[in-house]
This record gives sequence, structure tokens and C-alpha cells, in this order.
Amino acid sequence: MSWALLLGLLGALLLLLLLSRRRTRRPGEPPLDLGSIPWLGHALEFGKDAASFLTRMKKKHGDIFTVLVGGRYVTVLLDPHSYDAVVWEPRTKLDFHTYAVFLMERIFDVQLPHYSPGDEKAKMKPTLHRDLQALTDAMYTNLLTVLLGDTTEEAGGWREMGLLDFSYSCLLRAGYLTLYGVEALPRTQKSQAQDRAHSADVFHTFRQLDLLLPKLARGSLSVGDKDRACQVKHRLWKLLSPARLATRAHRSRWLESYLLHLEETGVAEAMQARAMVLQLWATQGNMGPAAFWLLLFLLKNPEALAAVRGELEQLLSRAEQPISQMTTLPQKVLDTMPVLDSVLSESLRLTAAPFITREVVVDLALPMADGREFSLRRGDRLLLFPFLSPQKDPDIYTDPEVFKYNRFLNSDGSEKKDFYKDGKRLKSYSLPWGAGHNQCVGKAYAINSIKQFVFLVLGHFELELINPDVEIPEFDLSRYGFGLMQPEHDVPVRYRVRP
Repeated sequence: MSWALLLGLLGALLLLLLLSRRRTRRPGEPPLDLGSIPWLGHALEFGKDAASFLTRMKKKHGDIFTVLVGGRYVTVLLDPHSYDAVVWEPRTKLDFHTYAVFLMERIFDVQLPHYSPGDEKAKMKPTLHRDLQALTDAMYTNLLTVLLGDTTEEAGGWREMGLLDFSYSCLLRAGYLTLYGVEALPRTQKSQAQDRAHSADVFHTFRQLDLLLPKLARGSLSVGDKDRACQVKHRLWKLLSPARLATRAHRSRWLESYLLHLEETGVAEAMQARAMVLQLWATQGNMGPAAFWLLLFLLKNPEALAAVRGELEQLLSRAEQPISQMTTLPQKVLDTMPVLDSVLSESLRLTAAPFITREVVVDLALPMADGREFSLRRGDRLLLFPFLSPQKDPDIYTDPEVFKYNRFLNSDGSEKKDFYKDGKRLKSYSLPWGAGHNQCVGKAYAINSIKQFVFLVLGHFELELINPDVEIPEFDLSRYGFGLMQPEHDVPVRYRVRP
């Protein structure tokens, strides 16, 4: 190696060191932790296991601190009493637009003119809320098509597969048919078989992209991964192209409204197809993993499973027809499942780990609930991580790592909403759906879909672990920040239609 090259490398390293060490903590700012690696700071540790890293930083610095991560300064807030000061702040001060656009472009190759996440959610919310019962009814029908149709095609008997694959495929396929339309109306055995085949193609292709999502977001794809991601994306764009969707029957009004919005804003058809893939992930990407954890916790906790079965049997005893003849599950029935609601809330508490992020647009004073105030710098990123606090906070939940199916039930069977930290009642004691301006607008639809899926699975099938002693798998640590965690590996189950 020549002296000139060696000196150049040393100069570059010195420059990186100077750049990363140039920042010092100003009076009134949160504790600053730069790490030991120039520019990278804590990027490697954060990327490897965000929850463990942030837990360590919290023990070291408290509920608010700033860390250097890959050249970015990220202020982390872990005091749930202070979250409202962030999630309702206007975009002129704390903006979630920039980061959303960055991920949208990097993961899904979507570029939309005049795109505003807030405006888009405002347009989608009325449609999803107004048509909730229609979407719920369609989802019930499509879950029956996928669940019972697949089983019938297997010619009865026990069927074995992974619980994640079972839950994810059923919910995403039924959700796709609900939002994007079915093969034909009126529905026949032939058209339903085509719906099952087509939705299975969509799911298996989507799942290949979903497995690459963390690497896509972090820009860490290998050459082979890049080729595979490119192939999968092109396949999905073809499957969800406006031309193909135009031939489908019983499309949701949400889809019609969204496609019209894209056309009115001048989005080309090729880009519309990419937006359709983005929306498939946004609307369906977390329900399957959520149902996986819920069913797994039930299968590993006989008392909880018995309580849920007992509740469903009571509902069926009051119904006017047996489950085999039911064609819908009314909202009033879905709203009277307190045990299942508690189980869902508890499983989400344990497994939902989204990052709630804001870009600091202007120098800003952040008021804390305890009266302190910290200065935030323009250009930094602000991060809330409810997975750690409140959801896993031992000051809020006794034995926070343990699944307790009745944790969100009062002694009289009503929903428990009173949780406390430092003697003060929490407004936000679990945040699986986000918060504030970027809370999930499809929350009610997603909850209804998961509950219907559990109702149908437990009502129509015998479902059991192939190995009753199997351990609950660890998380795939790369999924922190993207919503519901996914397991390191699937859990084998077997199921069959009840005799």
C-alpha cells in the first residue's frame, strides 16, 4: 500500500471521527450517547436488537436520551405519560411525513406526486369506518372460502402446517379478496376455487417480499437478495395492476376510492400497481402475525383456551343458527367478546413493536409529564418505542413477560382500562396501533378480522400443537419497528374439520 493511499485512509478516518465527535450536549438537551464507533455510533447494536439496546440505554440515561445511529441523532422518549406531547404535535414541528416517504420509496419503489400521509389517511378513514360492516361481512365470507375450501380440497382428515403460515395465509388471502375483489358474482364453486388459487398466488409472492422487508428498509440486501426482490416486486405489480383489478367483482369501496384518488392526482398505471402492493402490506401485513401469536398463546395456555371456547359457546347458544349455517358475524356479537378482547390485547401487548417516529422540523422544547423540559434540535429524529414502555414496563404490568389472558379484564368481566405508573393513571397503556396523527385508520377492520378468524378456527376446527411441549419461539429481531413481531421459526400444528 502506497504512503499516499495510507495517508488518505487515515485522513478519512480522522474526518469521520471529527464529524461524529463534533456534537456536544447543550444545556437543556437530553443525555447524549455517541457510542465508540465514528459516525456509526450505536448503529450495529441498534440494528442487531433494538429492544435490548434501548433497554440498556434507558437504564443508563433514564426515560429520554439521544443516541448516534448511522450518522443520525435519534432522541428516544420512553415515558408513556409524555407521549401525547409528541403524537399530537403538528407537522410544522414534528413531522412523520419525511420518514414515511423514505420507507415507501426504499421498500416499495412508490413515488406519488403531492403525497401526504396525513391527507391520505383523512380520505381513507371515512370509507373504512362507514363501510365497516360491509367489510366485516365480506371478510367473514372470504375467510369461509379460504378456510373451509382449502380443507375440503385436502379431502378431510388432519392437515399439518406451520401456525404462522396457516394464520398469515388465511388472513391475507381473505383480506385481499375482501378489499381487492373476487373472481365473479354470483359466486360458484368454480369461482371460489379460482379465488383460492389466485389469493394463494398473491400470498406466496407477497410473503417472499415480506421476508426481505427489514433488509429493504435498511438497505442491506445482498446481490442475490436484490435480484430476488426485483423479481418478486415485478410479479406483485403484475398481480395487482389496475388492469387486472378492473376485472374483479365486488371490489371494496375503499379500493374504488383509493384508485380514483391516484388517478385524480395524476399517478400513472405502473405506479398505481406499486401503490397497490404498498396498500396490501399496510392493510394486511400485521393481521396474520397477530393471529399467530394469539392462537399460539391459547394453545400453550389451556385455561385461556377454555375461557375463550366457553365464551364462543355462549355466543353460539344464543345465535339463531348453528355455526355451519352462519353467513355473517354481526358487529353486536363481535363487540360482546370480552375474554377474546382481553386475549387479543394481551397478545398485542407482548408482540407489537412499532417505532413511532417524528422528524424534528424546528428547534423545539419538549415538555415532560413530570415538569421537566428538554430541548430538541432541528434535523434530529424523535423515537417512541411503546414495546418497552408502557407494554413491557414492570412498573405498569406485573410479570410483564408473562401471558395472562385476563390481564385486561375486571373482576366483573368488563374491560380493564385502569393502569398506573408512578401513581398516575396512564392514558396510553398499550400502543399496538400507533398513536396520534398516525394511528392505524384500519384498526376496527383489523380487530374484527382477527376475531372472526379465531371464531371460525375454534368453531370449525380441532387445532392442536404437534408437539405440546414446544417452546414459544423467540422473535426475529430484525422485525423491530415494523409492527407485529414475527417468530424466529414457525410452530408446527395440525387441524381438521370438527366431526
